Amino acid sequence: MISVNNLSVQFTGTNLFDHVTFNIGDHDRIGLVGMNGAGKSTLLKILCGWQEPESGTLVIATGQTVGYLPQEMVPDAIGTVLEEALTAFSALDDLEREQERLTAEIAERTDYESAEYTRLLERHNEVTEHLALLGGSRRQEQAEKVLLGLGFKHADFDRPVAVFSGGWQMRVELAKLLLRHPDFLLLDEPTNHLDIVSIQWLENYLANYSGAVVLVSHDRTFLDNITKRTIEITAGRIYDYKCPYSEYVIQMQERRASQMAQLTNQQRQVAQIEAFIERFRYKATKAKQVQSRVKMLERMEEIKIDEVSTESIHFQFPPAPHSGKIVVEAQHLGKAYGDNQVFDGVDLLLTSGKKVAFVGRNGEGKSTMAKIIVGDINDYSGSFKLGAGVQLGYYAQNQAAMLNLDKTVFETIDDIAQGDIRPKIRNILGSFLFGDDDIDKKVKVLSGGEKARLALAKLLLTPSNLLILDEPTNHLDMNSKDILKNALLQYTGTLIVVSHDRDFLSGLTDELYEFRDGAVHEFKGDIMEFLESSRETSTTSQASLTSKTRETSASKAAYEQSKTLERERRKLQNAVKLKEQEIESIETEIASRDEILATGAAQTAEFYKEYQSLKDQLEKKMEEWEETVIAAEQ
Repeated sequence: MISVNNLSVQFTGTNLFDHVTFNIGDHDRIGLVGMNGAGKSTLLKILCGWQEPESGTLVIATGQTVGYLPQEMVPDAIGTVLEEALTAFSALDDLEREQERLTAEIAERTDYESAEYTRLLERHNEVTEHLALLGGSRRQEQAEKVLLGLGFKHADFDRPVAVFSGGWQMRVELAKLLLRHPDFLLLDEPTNHLDIVSIQWLENYLANYSGAVVLVSHDRTFLDNITKRTIEITAGRIYDYKCPYSEYVIQMQERRASQMAQLTNQQRQVAQIEAFIERFRYKATKAKQVQSRVKMLERMEEIKIDEVSTESIHFQFPPAPHSGKIVVEAQHLGKAYGDNQVFDGVDLLLTSGKKVAFVGRNGEGKSTMAKIIVGDINDYSGSFKLGAGVQLGYYAQNQAAMLNLDKTVFETIDDIAQGDIRPKIRNILGSFLFGDDDIDKKVKVLSGGEKARLALAKLLLTPSNLLILDEPTNHLDMNSKDILKNALLQYTGTLIVVSHDRDFLSGLTDELYEFRDGAVHEFKGDIMEFLESSRETSTTSQASLTSKTRETSASKAAYEQSKTLERERRKLQNAVKLKEQEIESIETEIASRDEILATGAAQTAEFYKEYQSLKDQLEKKMEEWEETVIAAEQ
């Protein structure tokens, strides 16, 4: 177990954590959530010992180990992929030597009843169990299994790690961490460099992991499929929910709605008490009651509303110019890099208004196909052409890295803004969360998320009827991903999106192309239908994926659903206002009777009966109001 007690950390004068206390059990599955900058990565660094808290204690049970995968790192591997993975077992050498020493010592001892002999036996058992857990006798088998699961091929095992991209080198680091099998596995955005197939493999691996898992991720589906507990970090505090992410969202909204209701009730109560004090402050016969209410106010603990981020990008794509019926057409298309034939014999026909996804393992040609379509790659075999009137909009996978680092945020947009757009640059940047203090910053000082938002803002300024997005959700938080998805659902042009984010793709596209084994296979349906079909069909016996004929209107259905929810939300908001008016009217009635009672004059039984009835009505209306507020928030 890891025990965190009264943990406090400050950053630039703000409390990231203020006397935070919680425990991590040996088999917990925890998702850390919170706004950007809330302290999720900082907490992981503290848990693994990379950073010290300013105050508080961190206690890890004796003999238990912690492994940490940071969001970004610079690997320094010098060997091959397999050699580097096998370094994860270096600790096994020490364990095996200790096992040999303990075995020899136990054989020589004759004090079988002594405490020391018992301790030797216990330690020998611990070492033996740990060796069995780490697969000491099956090191290479274990390493190959994990590497294959993370997307490497057998042919990659003998290639130097240094020749791979940074994303693939991060996969090697993840493989080493999994093979070390620490008791507590801390993962910061582990899916950033993985494709859908590898993400699914990692989900299955973590589901059967014998230790505890604590992870930070912007992938809803990944969180829901792994975690059983969600810890929210907000305003220096934590809230611990015993549920996966999607259930946490509902409970969090209910909690905040309840806080709002409690605060409203408290404010009404305070107003009534203050009115009584002011009215009878100088009346000697009421001095005792006035003093009692003054003390009541002093003792009253202020109800605080948790911090809620209202920041999110907000935009919609401009109307798509008209294009011909056929937008993209390829026949027998092939592309090779040297001896590596990425794909061959591809036939592709996209008509106007289609929304399709490119999926498959990294390195199978998704981004290559996107670059052929936009004209960045011209040395291919077969034929390819764009339809009449096609105007391209392209967000490359490394779009943020392609920005001019020496220009300011404002200059980046000003360079491409034309006509009526120019006076609106500040408003456009504001909708992408760039305030007045940000627009003069150099691009080089922006975070990964800020660069991604700036690249999306550039894309918005050029009207297009064929939009190609290659991994557009990298570095975007969940709220920003939702807004981008909603904008794409309403986009009137043709869309091609390359993404490994299942939640983002779900309901967005109605057709997909799987890049696999040098071929491209068409699938008529949603990403979730595709994944279900893939689970049902054995990949070892499947030579190709037969084109499905099911009709789907997922994107339209999702859009219609969003409109229905918006109508329901407005209806509930109006109901909230009506309830508040009813409550105010009853409170006025009660206040008038309070004034009568304050005179001390005797009243009839009917008066007291009506007075109690009003109070009962108020309580009922308050309950109805709270239920309506919660429903509107949901």
